[in-house]
Amino acid sequence: MFKRVSGSRPDRVAFLLLPNFSMAAFTATIEPMRLANYSTGETLYEWEILSRDGQPVAASNGCRVMADRGIAEVPHLDNVVVCSGIGGHLINDNVIFGWLRRWAREGAHVGAVCTGAHVLAHAGLLNGYRCTVHWENLESFREQFPDLDVRPELFEIDRDRFTCAGGFAASDMVLTEIARRHGGDVAARVSEQFMHERIREGHDNQRLPLQARLRISHPKLIQAIAEMERNVEDALTREEIAERVGLSRRQLERLFRRYLGTSPARYYLRLRLERARLLLGQTTMPVTEIAFACGFTSASHFSKCYRDMFGRTPRDERRGGKGDEDGDFDDEFEEDEPFEFGSPS
Repeated sequence: MFKRVSGSRPDRVAFLLLPNFSMAAFTATIEPMRLANYSTGETLYEWEILSRDGQPVAASNGCRVMADRGIAEVPHLDNVVVCSGIGGHLINDNVIFGWLRRWAREGAHVGAVCTGAHVLAHAGLLNGYRCTVHWENLESFREQFPDLDVRPELFEIDRDRFTCAGGFAASDMVLTEIARRHGGDVAARVSEQFMHERIREGHDNQRLPLQARLRISHPKLIQAIAEMERNVEDALTREEIAERVGLSRRQLERLFRRYLGTSPARYYLRLRLERARLLLGQTTMPVTEIAFACGFTSASHFSKCYRDMFGRTPRDERRGGKGDEDGDFDDEFEEDEPFEFGSPS
């Protein structure tokens, strides 16, 4: 992951903090290096904090972190980690993109945590590389960069590029690097300092299993919901879902009512509208494209379903407006509604 420089000098890592960066991902990346130094009594890693202009940068939690210098003052760079967070997909800064490309050309290893992958992608630094991003941004990232090899991993290390889903997965990525560079015993000592019982591998799941997320264990219901999550753009009918999991339509209906208190149609519709809400907030895709990406046949139908579910239109959502929140929208959808493309009528 980090560039290995000949000689015994420490590995040097620069952290580029962008506005609203994720404090959790940042600290989860830097703290394993600090603890590696502490547990061995050696300086295995050194780091510095960069910002675009050398000024402090506010994280998404409001805390401000001092920068050691601005990017224009950096004389040499071995490794750089781009730390972003909320709104990372909106960053469009040619100065930063050019700066990252320059150091990549000069042989630095360039990586990102959380939504920093958006910045690397915009800079053209992920072309031909495996990469990942936080699960909440995964679908919108794929929509925005369809030619990239995007994978739902905790982290991806591919030659001189590395990306991480963010959060505490950043610790697993750095612990993996510590084990590779300095041995598993050092990584284990650092992990114990964190009270982190297991160093997860890159291919571990980002999200909890469906059983844990929904707190249900019925295998047929879990299988039905998994089919829905896999088929958002090309929505399935109730009959197709039931057939795939080996149930009748009535049995499927009863399972959803018993365990989730809703119908399969309403559950599927909400799932796809939640996906649409993520795309509205994380991309600049036109509303019509988002509608099609979430299995709706027209923007007008999508807008009506969205407003009925969330009390605002998709355009209001993107503008951050309140919309009309009067009424109980959960009563709008009946059990025997058509299932195709989430149609409510």
